[in-house]
Amino acid sequence: MQMTLIKNPDTSGTSNMAYKIARVVYAQTGGASLPLVCAFTSMIKNLSDASGVAISDLIGDKTIFPALGDSDINHVRLHVPAQNRAFQMCVRTAYRMLMGQLPDSCYGATRFHYSDEIPAWATSRGYIADIDGILFYL
Repeated sequence: MQMTLIKNPDTSGTSNMAYKIARVVYAQTGGASLPLVCAFTSMIKNLSDASGVAISDLIGDKTIFPALGDSDINHVRLHVPAQNRAFQMCVRTAYRMLMGQLPDSCYGATRFHYSDEIPAWATSRGYIADIDGILFYL
């Protein structure tokens, strides 16, 4: 049997970045709904634009995305199988964002938290969107 090496035609790294973003989005949202995934992915783009920090650097920040920490209850979601349907929705949404085709569905938000918690930074701000139990802030 002869084997042929199949190379990924994506030399820009977009595919790899989309999967990294999608894993963070899935870990934080569980892929609960398309509106939530779109809003969360939009928030990542907004934060990158507002802070001037590259998306590739932002998605590894445990202070922004608690699911990246080993002790967070959602940390296990980072190991979602690639064929999971909700994860694939996150991948498609991340691709759209990277290609500039994802409208801002979180109204410019750059921060978030779950509705069952109130971090210290959120007490002096009003949230601008509540989507499936995640509150978004400017």
